[in-house]
Amino acid sequence: MTELKDYDHLQIINDMPEQQNIEYKQSWHDDYLKWVCGFANAQGGIIFIGKDDNGIIVGVDDYKKLMDDIPNKIKNLMGITAEVNLHEETGKYFIEIITQSYSVPILLRGRYYYRSGSTKQELTGASLNEFLLKKSGKTWDDVIEPRATYSDINEKTVNIFLKASENAGHLPESEGLTLPELFEKLRLAENEQLKRSALILFGKDPGKFYPNTFVKIGRFGKDDADLVFQETEEGNLIELLQSVLNQLNHKFLTRQITFEGMHRIEKGEYPIAAIREMLLNALVHRNYMGAPIQIRVYDDKINIWNDGTLIGGLTAEALKRSHSSKPRNPIIAEVCFKGGMIDAWGRGTIKILDTCKQAELPEPEMKEQDGGFIVTLFKDNLNIEQLTKFRLNERQIKAVMFVKEKGKITNSEYQTLNETTERTASRDLSDLVEKQLFKSSGVKGAGAFYFLV
Repeated sequence: MTELKDYDHLQIINDMPEQQNIEYKQSWHDDYLKWVCGFANAQGGIIFIGKDDNGIIVGVDDYKKLMDDIPNKIKNLMGITAEVNLHEETGKYFIEIITQSYSVPILLRGRYYYRSGSTKQELTGASLNEFLLKKSGKTWDDVIEPRATYSDINEKTVNIFLKASENAGHLPESEGLTLPELFEKLRLAENEQLKRSALILFGKDPGKFYPNTFVKIGRFGKDDADLVFQETEEGNLIELLQSVLNQLNHKFLTRQITFEGMHRIEKGEYPIAAIREMLLNALVHRNYMGAPIQIRVYDDKINIWNDGTLIGGLTAEALKRSHSSKPRNPIIAEVCFKGGMIDAWGRGTIKILDTCKQAELPEPEMKEQDGGFIVTLFKDNLNIEQLTKFRLNERQIKAVMFVKEKGKITNSEYQTLNETTERTASRDLSDLVEKQLFKSSGVKGAGAFYFLV
């Protein structure tokens, strides 16, 4: 039994809520061994037994027995050791379990657990495969593909890459190299055997080896249940980057046409640079053993989803500022860098934000969703998702949609539209003016109306 005399580190922890490295439990249950396993497989962490969710000490009565049982169960069931300490404050005892991060994968009753954010998850399928590769010092794209030969490589896309890399100046001394020599130099092959990354980047048919390498594109109406039409694009990464953008431009996105004198000017709904960066991020950072990339196009927004959540402690908020580049597929990312497609400084998401800002579009939304990562561009601020950020009520949102279609709205039309009183309509409309969404015509009486700012 270990008793801490120095409480300095505890005082700091006591002021912190549950987070990635801290967990509070009021009493012990053997199921909490999963949390110990999760910490061991992640960045390590501390579990407190005898504290509520707010870190308030509630105490444990059976602390003497637990001080013997917990270390033994951790050692016998997982083969690791954890520092288990007993503490006492104001006559109440609580236990601190400190688990270190392990460089090898840790099992609990034949299962792997991992601490991600503030939650514990069991690793299975593609996530487990990715985890085991990482613990062995490899990544998915660094694994040899024994079924592949150089006859599976599309040399046309290799030549496209070489021309791009020459312009970027990131691939010195490549002239005159044979294909096997080039791939060894790019770490796409080892001892004349191709790696998975070679097939993803330059394969004639990557889907022959990995079935979900394609990209799905869908055009939706009012909601996700209203699928108007869809297309699928297949090929290697170099081909997909171009073919998906072409498909979006020709079939899924409309282009505004204006004239300056005799010159016809076409302007895209969204900055092409932002969409290209979104697609590149999805292609480079996706989990290739998971679901295919999905692009959804709506009347007022477009989003791109890829399988695989953020790694290396990155958060969606961190992507809005300068951050370290932590690619899921480092070999694929390195080749894309040498081809001038991406940079090596983690600035892709910042480019998306900047280009949308320059185009006077709302700030894009970036978040983890459904086991993956999704980026959404909005056409304007006047859609339901954006309007909720202004804390509008349902009546006001309905009115904004009405004005988008009709061009203006009167107080009486507002009353009819929402089946409400004149007083409520006046209050709601004044609030929309204060929030700079509507502008009043300035006319008094029955002729007064409101239009979009």
